[in-house]
Amino acid sequence: MSKESTKNLSEQLFAPRQTSKETSTLSRIACSESSDKKLGWYRVLRRPQWIWQGVDPIEMEAIFSRIANVNSPRTQDHLLDTVIGYRPGNWIYEWSSAANKHHQKARNYLDANQKAEAGEQLMKASTYYSIAAYPHIKGDELAAQAEIQANQLFREAMTCLKVTMKTVPIHYENSTFDANLYLPRMDVLLPTVIVTGGLDTLQSELWCLYRDYLAPAGYAMITLDMPSVGSSRRWALTEDSSRLHQALLQQIRDIPWVDHYQVSILGLRFGGNIAARLGCLEPSRLKSAVSVGGTIHSLFSTPNVMQKLPRMHIDMLASRFGKSGASQATIMAQLSALSLKNQGLLARRKSSVPMLGVSLKGDQLSSELDNQMIAVSSYGGKSLIISEGNLYQGYQRVMTEAVSWIKDSMK
Repeated sequence: MSKESTKNLSEQLFAPRQTSKETSTLSRIACSESSDKKLGWYRVLRRPQWIWQGVDPIEMEAIFSRIANVNSPRTQDHLLDTVIGYRPGNWIYEWSSAANKHHQKARNYLDANQKAEAGEQLMKASTYYSIAAYPHIKGDELAAQAEIQANQLFREAMTCLKVTMKTVPIHYENSTFDANLYLPRMDVLLPTVIVTGGLDTLQSELWCLYRDYLAPAGYAMITLDMPSVGSSRRWALTEDSSRLHQALLQQIRDIPWVDHYQVSILGLRFGGNIAARLGCLEPSRLKSAVSVGGTIHSLFSTPNVMQKLPRMHIDMLASRFGKSGASQATIMAQLSALSLKNQGLLARRKSSVPMLGVSLKGDQLSSELDNQMIAVSSYGGKSLIISEGNLYQGYQRVMTEAVSWIKDSMK
Protein backbone atom coordinates (compact mmCIF):
# COMPACT_ATOMS: atom_id res chain seq x y z
CA MET A 1 0.00 0.00 0.00
CA SER A 2 1.41 3.42 -0.99
CA LYS A 3 1.92 6.31 1.42
CA GLU A 4 -0.85 8.23 -0.32
CA SER A 5 -3.36 5.40 -0.07
CA THR A 6 -2.37 4.85 3.58
CA LYS A 7 -2.98 8.51 4.31
CA ASN A 8 -6.32 8.48 2.49
CA LEU A 9 -7.50 5.40 4.40
CA SER A 10 -6.51 6.95 7.73
CA GLU A 11 -8.24 10.23 6.87
CA GLN A 12 -11.36 8.39 5.78
CA LEU A 13 -11.52 6.23 8.90
CA PHE A 14 -10.86 9.01 11.36
CA ALA A 15 -12.66 11.90 9.67
CA PRO A 16 -14.12 14.11 12.46
CA ARG A 17 -17.70 13.16 13.29
CA GLN A 18 -19.84 15.32 15.52
CA THR A 19 -21.94 12.27 16.39
CA SER A 20 -19.03 10.13 17.68
CA LYS A 21 -19.62 9.55 21.38
CA GLU A 22 -16.88 9.60 23.98
CA THR A 23 -16.06 6.10 25.24
CA SER A 24 -17.01 6.54 28.90
CA THR A 25 -20.57 7.61 27.99
CA LEU A 26 -21.52 4.52 25.99
CA SER A 27 -22.61 1.91 28.53
CA ARG A 28 -24.98 4.16 30.49
CA ILE A 29 -24.48 2.18 33.71
CA ALA A 30 -25.53 4.01 36.85
CA CYS A 31 -22.51 3.10 38.96
CA SER A 32 -21.84 3.79 42.59
CA GLU A 33 -18.73 5.72 43.57
CA SER A 34 -15.62 3.80 42.49
CA SER A 35 -11.87 4.21 42.50
CA ASP A 36 -11.91 6.19 39.23
CA LYS A 37 -12.14 9.53 41.01
CA LYS A 38 -9.07 8.72 43.08
CA LEU A 39 -7.08 7.40 40.13
CA GLY A 40 -8.07 10.19 37.74
CA TRP A 41 -8.49 7.92 34.70
CA TYR A 42 -11.51 6.16 33.24
CA ARG A 43 -9.38 3.47 31.62
CA VAL A 44 -7.25 1.15 33.71
CA LEU A 45 -3.68 1.91 32.62
CA ARG A 46 -1.96 -1.39 31.89
CA ARG A 47 1.62 -0.11 31.75
CA PRO A 48 3.51 -3.41 32.37
CA GLN A 49 1.29 -5.35 29.96
CA TRP A 50 1.65 -2.78 27.18
CA ILE A 51 5.42 -2.59 27.63
CA TRP A 52 5.50 -6.39 27.46
CA GLN A 53 3.57 -6.14 24.17
CA GLY A 54 6.19 -3.82 22.70
CA VAL A 55 5.07 -0.29 23.61
CA ASP A 56 7.93 2.13 24.22
CA PRO A 57 7.59 3.22 27.89
CA ILE A 58 8.88 6.76 27.25
CA GLU A 59 6.49 7.21 24.34
CA MET A 60 3.65 5.82 26.45
CA GLU A 61 4.23 8.30 29.26
CA ALA A 62 4.40 11.13 26.72
CA ILE A 63 0.98 10.07 25.41
CA PHE A 64 -0.43 10.03 28.93
CA SER A 65 1.06 13.47 29.54
CA ARG A 66 -0.57 14.94 26.43
CA ILE A 67 -3.92 13.48 27.45
CA ALA A 68 -3.60 14.79 31.00
CA ASN A 69 -2.48 18.30 30.12
CA VAL A 70 -4.83 19.23 27.29
CA ASN A 71 -7.34 21.97 28.06
CA SER A 72 -10.39 20.62 26.23
CA PRO A 73 -13.91 19.71 27.38
CA ARG A 74 -14.26 16.34 29.05
CA THR A 75 -17.40 14.34 29.71
CA GLN A 76 -16.17 13.93 33.29
CA ASP A 77 -13.81 16.61 34.51
CA HIS A 78 -12.13 14.35 37.08
CA LEU A 79 -11.26 11.69 34.48
CA LEU A 80 -8.38 12.75 32.26
CA ASP A 81 -9.04 10.38 29.36
CA THR A 82 -12.61 11.53 28.64
CA VAL A 83 -11.81 14.38 26.22
CA ILE A 84 -14.76 14.85 23.87
CA GLY A 85 -14.23 14.53 20.13
CA TYR A 86 -11.43 13.19 17.96
CA ARG A 87 -8.88 15.87 18.80
CA PRO A 88 -5.59 16.31 20.68
CA GLY A 89 -5.96 14.93 24.20
CA ASN A 90 -8.60 12.39 23.25
CA TRP A 91 -7.43 8.85 24.09
CA ILE A 92 -8.19 7.37 20.67
CA TYR A 93 -6.69 10.38 18.88
CA GLU A 94 -3.41 10.30 20.80
CA TRP A 95 -2.80 6.56 20.50
CA SER A 96 -3.87 6.55 16.85
CA SER A 97 -1.57 9.47 16.08
CA ALA A 98 1.35 7.61 17.66
CA ALA A 99 0.38 4.49 15.72
CA ASN A 100 0.36 6.44 12.47
CA LYS A 101 3.92 7.66 13.10
CA HIS A 102 5.12 4.07 13.39
CA HIS A 103 3.13 3.21 10.29
CA GLN A 104 4.96 5.93 8.37
CA LYS A 105 8.30 4.62 9.64
CA ALA A 106 7.30 1.21 8.31
CA ARG A 107 6.56 2.72 4.89
CA ASN A 108 10.01 4.30 4.86
CA TYR A 109 11.63 0.97 5.69
CA LEU A 110 9.64 -0.74 2.94
CA ASP A 111 10.81 1.90 0.46
CA ALA A 112 14.36 1.00 1.48
CA ASN A 113 13.56 -2.73 1.10
CA GLN A 114 14.14 -3.34 4.82
CA LYS A 115 11.25 -5.70 5.43
CA ALA A 116 12.19 -6.96 8.88
CA GLU A 117 12.46 -3.42 10.27
CA ALA A 118 9.21 -2.51 8.51
CA GLY A 119 7.52 -5.51 10.12
CA GLU A 120 8.57 -4.42 13.60
CA GLN A 121 7.18 -0.92 13.02
CA LEU A 122 3.94 -2.29 11.57
CA MET A 123 3.54 -4.53 14.61
CA LYS A 124 4.10 -1.58 16.92
CA ALA A 125 1.57 0.49 14.96
CA SER A 126 -0.95 -2.35 15.22
CA THR A 127 -0.44 -2.58 19.00
CA TYR A 128 -0.90 1.18 19.40
CA TYR A 129 -4.13 1.10 17.39
CA SER A 130 -5.34 -1.78 19.60
CA ILE A 131 -4.67 0.32 22.69
CA ALA A 132 -6.48 3.23 21.02
CA ALA A 133 -9.57 0.97 20.77
CA TYR A 134 -9.23 -0.27 24.38
CA PRO A 135 -11.43 -1.30 26.17
CA HIS A 136 -13.36 -2.26 23.00
CA ILE A 137 -16.85 -1.23 24.06
CA LYS A 138 -19.63 -1.82 21.55
CA GLY A 139 -20.92 1.29 19.86
CA ASP A 140 -17.60 3.13 20.10
CA GLU A 141 -17.27 4.22 16.45
CA LEU A 142 -13.79 5.70 16.69
CA ALA A 143 -12.52 2.64 18.57
CA ALA A 144 -14.00 0.37 15.89
CA GLN A 145 -12.09 2.31 13.24
CA ALA A 146 -8.86 2.00 15.22
CA GLU A 147 -9.51 -1.74 15.47
CA ILE A 148 -9.79 -1.96 11.67
CA GLN A 149 -6.39 -0.33 11.37
CA ALA A 150 -4.91 -2.60 14.05
CA ASN A 151 -6.02 -5.76 12.26
CA GLN A 152 -4.95 -4.57 8.82
CA LEU A 153 -1.47 -3.57 9.96
CA PHE A 154 -1.08 -6.75 11.98
CA ARG A 155 -1.61 -8.90 8.89
CA GLU A 156 0.80 -6.76 6.90
CA ALA A 157 3.37 -7.12 9.69
CA MET A 158 3.06 -10.90 9.57
CA THR A 159 3.98 -10.81 5.88
CA CYS A 160 7.00 -8.58 6.42
CA LEU A 161 8.23 -10.65 9.36
CA LYS A 162 7.81 -13.83 7.29
CA VAL A 163 5.61 -15.43 9.95
CA THR A 164 3.35 -18.20 8.72
CA MET A 165 -0.13 -17.30 9.92
CA LYS A 166 -3.36 -18.78 8.61
CA THR A 167 -6.86 -17.42 9.17
CA VAL A 168 -9.12 -20.34 10.08
CA PRO A 169 -12.94 -19.97 9.91
CA ILE A 170 -14.72 -21.68 12.80
CA HIS A 171 -18.39 -22.54 12.38
CA TYR A 172 -20.82 -21.77 15.19
CA GLU A 173 -24.58 -21.15 15.26
CA ASN A 174 -25.00 -20.80 11.49
CA SER A 175 -22.18 -18.28 11.33
CA THR A 176 -18.39 -18.19 11.55
CA PHE A 177 -15.66 -16.43 13.48
CA ASP A 178 -11.97 -16.26 12.58
CA ALA A 179 -9.14 -17.87 14.51
CA ASN A 180 -5.47 -17.08 13.82
CA LEU A 181 -3.15 -20.07 13.47
CA TYR A 182 0.63 -19.49 13.75
CA LEU A 183 2.97 -22.17 12.45
CA PRO A 184 6.74 -22.46 13.08
CA ARG A 185 6.90 -25.12 10.35
CA MET A 186 4.51 -26.81 7.92
CA ASP A 187 6.11 -30.15 7.07
CA VAL A 188 4.73 -32.07 10.09
CA LEU A 189 1.63 -32.07 12.29
CA LEU A 190 2.40 -29.82 15.24
CA PRO A 191 1.45 -29.88 18.92
CA THR A 192 -0.75 -26.82 19.36
CA VAL A 193 -1.66 -24.39 22.12
CA ILE A 194 -4.96 -22.52 22.06
CA VAL A 195 -4.25 -19.11 23.59
CA THR A 196 -6.95 -16.75 24.77
CA GLY A 197 -6.63 -13.34 26.38
CA GLY A 198 -8.82 -11.26 28.65
CA LEU A 199 -12.10 -9.52 27.92
CA ASP A 200 -10.26 -6.33 26.92
CA THR A 201 -7.84 -7.94 24.45
CA LEU A 202 -7.78 -8.45 20.69
CA GLN A 203 -6.35 -11.75 19.53
CA SER A 204 -3.65 -9.93 17.56
CA GLU A 205 -2.21 -8.70 20.88
CA LEU A 206 -1.29 -12.28 21.82
CA TRP A 207 1.37 -12.46 19.11
CA CYS A 208 4.26 -11.90 21.52
CA LEU A 209 3.44 -15.17 23.33
CA TYR A 210 4.05 -17.05 20.11
CA ARG A 211 7.20 -15.13 19.19
CA ASP A 212 8.86 -15.32 22.61
CA TYR A 213 7.67 -18.64 24.04
CA LEU A 214 5.65 -21.03 21.87
CA ALA A 215 7.46 -20.81 18.53
CA PRO A 216 10.90 -21.40 20.12
CA ALA A 217 9.41 -24.47 21.83
CA GLY A 218 8.17 -25.78 18.47
CA TYR A 219 4.44 -25.29 19.10
CA ALA A 220 1.77 -23.96 16.81
CA MET A 221 -0.50 -21.36 18.41
CA ILE A 222 -4.14 -20.67 17.63
CA THR A 223 -6.06 -17.68 18.98
CA LEU A 224 -9.59 -16.31 18.85
CA ASP A 225 -11.36 -13.21 20.10
CA MET A 226 -13.47 -13.25 23.24
CA PRO A 227 -17.27 -13.10 22.94
CA SER A 228 -18.48 -9.62 21.83
CA VAL A 229 -14.97 -8.57 20.73
CA GLY A 230 -13.36 -8.45 17.27
CA SER A 231 -14.23 -11.39 15.06
CA SER A 232 -16.48 -12.77 17.84
CA ARG A 233 -18.43 -9.52 18.25
CA ARG A 234 -21.82 -10.98 17.30
CA TRP A 235 -21.93 -13.27 20.37
CA ALA A 236 -22.48 -11.92 23.88
CA LEU A 237 -20.72 -13.29 26.95
CA THR A 238 -22.84 -15.76 28.94
CA GLU A 239 -22.21 -18.19 31.78
CA ASP A 240 -21.35 -20.67 29.02
CA SER A 241 -18.25 -18.52 28.58
CA SER A 242 -16.23 -21.13 26.69
CA ARG A 243 -18.74 -21.99 23.97
CA LEU A 244 -16.75 -20.34 21.13
CA HIS A 245 -13.50 -21.86 22.35
CA GLN A 246 -15.23 -25.23 22.65
CA ALA A 247 -16.38 -24.94 19.03
CA LEU A 248 -12.78 -24.29 18.01
CA LEU A 249 -11.53 -27.22 20.06
CA GLN A 250 -14.14 -29.56 18.57
CA GLN A 251 -13.24 -28.51 15.01
CA ILE A 252 -9.49 -28.52 15.47
CA ARG A 253 -9.22 -32.01 13.94
CA ASP A 254 -10.30 -30.47 10.62
CA ILE A 255 -7.42 -27.97 10.60
CA PRO A 256 -4.35 -29.03 8.58
CA TRP A 257 -0.91 -28.83 10.25
CA VAL A 258 -2.35 -29.42 13.75
CA ASP A 259 -1.84 -32.65 15.70
CA HIS A 260 -5.26 -32.78 17.33
CA TYR A 261 -4.04 -35.43 19.78
CA GLN A 262 -1.57 -32.88 21.22
CA VAL A 263 -3.59 -29.79 22.15
CA SER A 264 -3.38 -27.64 25.28
CA ILE A 265 -5.07 -24.37 26.21
CA LEU A 266 -3.54 -21.32 27.90
CA GLY A 267 -5.73 -18.46 29.09
CA LEU A 268 -4.85 -15.06 30.51
CA ARG A 269 -7.19 -13.22 32.91
CA PHE A 270 -10.75 -14.14 31.93
CA GLY A 271 -9.18 -16.44 29.38
CA GLY A 272 -7.96 -18.40 32.42
CA ASN A 273 -11.59 -18.95 33.39
CA ILE A 274 -12.23 -20.38 29.92
CA ALA A 275 -9.10 -22.57 30.03
CA ALA A 276 -10.08 -24.11 33.36
CA ARG A 277 -13.70 -24.52 32.18
CA LEU A 278 -12.62 -26.45 29.10
CA GLY A 279 -10.22 -28.47 31.22
CA CYS A 280 -13.31 -29.75 33.02
CA LEU A 281 -15.62 -30.09 30.00
CA GLU A 282 -13.27 -31.49 27.33
CA PRO A 283 -10.93 -34.02 28.98
CA SER A 284 -10.69 -36.16 25.84
CA ARG A 285 -9.51 -33.27 23.65
CA LEU A 286 -6.99 -31.50 25.90
CA LYS A 287 -3.57 -32.49 27.16
CA SER A 288 -3.43 -29.70 29.73
CA ALA A 289 -4.97 -26.36 30.71
CA VAL A 290 -3.19 -23.31 32.13
CA SER A 291 -4.80 -20.31 33.80
CA VAL A 292 -2.52 -17.26 33.99
CA GLY A 293 -3.91 -14.68 36.43
CA GLY A 294 -7.34 -16.18 35.78
CA THR A 295 -10.59 -14.83 37.22
CA ILE A 296 -12.07 -18.09 38.47
CA HIS A 297 -14.29 -17.61 41.53
CA SER A 298 -13.19 -15.10 44.18
CA LEU A 299 -13.82 -11.97 42.11
CA PHE A 300 -17.31 -13.16 41.18
CA SER A 301 -18.34 -14.20 44.69
CA THR A 302 -16.93 -11.47 46.93
CA PRO A 303 -19.23 -8.41 46.97
CA ASN A 304 -16.69 -5.99 48.45
CA VAL A 305 -14.18 -6.91 45.71
CA MET A 306 -16.72 -6.48 42.92
CA GLN A 307 -17.85 -3.14 44.33
CA LYS A 308 -14.29 -1.86 44.07
CA LEU A 309 -14.05 -2.63 40.37
CA PRO A 310 -13.16 0.45 38.29
CA ARG A 311 -16.00 1.93 36.28
CA MET A 312 -14.30 0.83 33.04
CA HIS A 313 -14.58 -2.80 34.12
CA ILE A 314 -18.29 -2.45 34.85
CA ASP A 315 -18.91 -0.78 31.48
CA MET A 316 -16.83 -3.39 29.68
CA LEU A 317 -18.71 -6.25 31.33
CA ALA A 318 -22.04 -4.64 30.45
CA SER A 319 -20.86 -4.43 26.86
CA ARG A 320 -19.72 -8.07 26.83
CA PHE A 321 -23.03 -9.22 28.34
CA GLY A 322 -25.01 -7.06 25.90
CA LYS A 323 -26.52 -5.24 28.90
CA SER A 324 -25.83 -1.59 28.11
CA GLY A 325 -28.11 0.55 30.24
CA ALA A 326 -28.63 -2.11 32.91
CA SER A 327 -28.11 -1.29 36.57
CA GLN A 328 -24.82 -1.99 38.27
CA ALA A 329 -26.66 -4.45 40.55
CA THR A 330 -27.83 -6.40 37.49
CA ILE A 331 -24.29 -6.63 36.14
CA MET A 332 -22.93 -7.73 39.52
CA ALA A 333 -25.62 -10.42 39.84
CA GLN A 334 -24.75 -11.81 36.42
CA LEU A 335 -21.08 -11.99 37.37
CA SER A 336 -21.74 -14.62 40.03
CA ALA A 337 -22.84 -17.01 37.29
CA LEU A 338 -19.33 -16.86 35.79
CA SER A 339 -17.79 -18.49 38.86
CA LEU A 340 -16.60 -21.98 37.97
CA LYS A 341 -17.26 -23.07 41.54
CA ASN A 342 -20.84 -21.80 41.40
CA GLN A 343 -21.24 -23.71 38.13
CA GLY A 344 -20.20 -26.90 39.90
CA LEU A 345 -17.12 -27.41 37.71
CA LEU A 346 -14.36 -26.76 40.26
CA ALA A 347 -13.78 -27.91 43.85
CA ARG A 348 -16.42 -30.67 43.56
CA ARG A 349 -14.88 -33.18 41.17
CA LYS A 350 -11.53 -33.89 39.52
CA SER A 351 -10.75 -33.59 35.83
CA SER A 352 -8.28 -35.93 34.15
CA VAL A 353 -6.73 -32.88 32.44
CA PRO A 354 -3.70 -31.59 34.39
CA MET A 355 -4.45 -27.94 35.20
CA LEU A 356 -2.07 -25.23 36.36
CA GLY A 357 -3.16 -22.05 38.10
CA VAL A 358 -0.38 -19.45 38.10
CA SER A 359 -0.38 -15.78 39.01
CA LEU A 360 1.70 -13.01 40.53
CA LYS A 361 1.74 -12.49 44.28
CA GLY A 362 -0.72 -9.80 45.37
CA ASP A 363 -2.89 -10.07 42.26
CA GLN A 364 -6.28 -8.69 43.32
CA LEU A 365 -8.19 -10.29 40.44
CA SER A 366 -6.65 -13.77 40.68
CA SER A 367 -6.43 -15.01 44.23
CA GLU A 368 -4.29 -17.78 45.63
CA LEU A 369 -7.52 -19.54 46.55
CA ASP A 370 -8.56 -19.56 42.88
CA ASN A 371 -5.29 -21.17 41.86
CA GLN A 372 -5.58 -23.79 44.60
CA MET A 373 -9.11 -24.55 43.45
CA ILE A 374 -7.80 -25.24 39.94
CA ALA A 375 -5.06 -27.48 41.31
CA VAL A 376 -7.29 -29.65 43.51
CA SER A 377 -9.87 -30.00 40.74
CA SER A 378 -7.55 -31.93 38.42
CA TYR A 379 -5.34 -35.00 38.67
CA GLY A 380 -1.78 -33.75 38.60
CA GLY A 381 -2.92 -30.15 39.07
CA LYS A 382 -0.68 -27.45 40.48
CA SER A 383 -0.98 -23.97 42.00
CA LEU A 384 1.88 -21.50 41.65
CA ILE A 385 2.20 -17.96 43.02
CA ILE A 386 5.20 -16.06 41.69
CA SER A 387 6.84 -13.16 43.47
CA GLU A 388 9.26 -11.07 41.42
CA GLY A 389 11.03 -7.75 41.86
CA ASN A 390 8.96 -6.06 39.17
CA LEU A 391 5.90 -6.87 37.09
CA TYR A 392 7.80 -7.15 33.81
CA GLN A 393 10.09 -9.83 35.25
CA GLY A 394 7.01 -11.42 36.78
CA TYR A 395 5.31 -11.73 33.39
CA GLN A 396 8.39 -13.43 31.98
CA ARG A 397 8.60 -15.89 34.87
CA VAL A 398 4.88 -16.68 34.70
CA MET A 399 5.02 -17.44 30.98
CA THR A 400 8.17 -19.51 31.33
CA GLU A 401 6.47 -21.66 33.99
CA ALA A 402 3.28 -21.95 31.91
CA VAL A 403 5.10 -23.15 28.79
CA SER A 404 7.21 -25.56 30.83
CA TRP A 405 4.00 -27.06 32.25
CA ILE A 406 2.53 -27.44 28.76
CA LYS A 407 5.74 -29.05 27.50
CA ASP A 408 5.65 -31.65 30.28
CA SER A 409 2.01 -32.48 29.51
CA MET A 410 2.71 -32.96 25.79
CA LYS A 411 5.32 -35.69 26.35
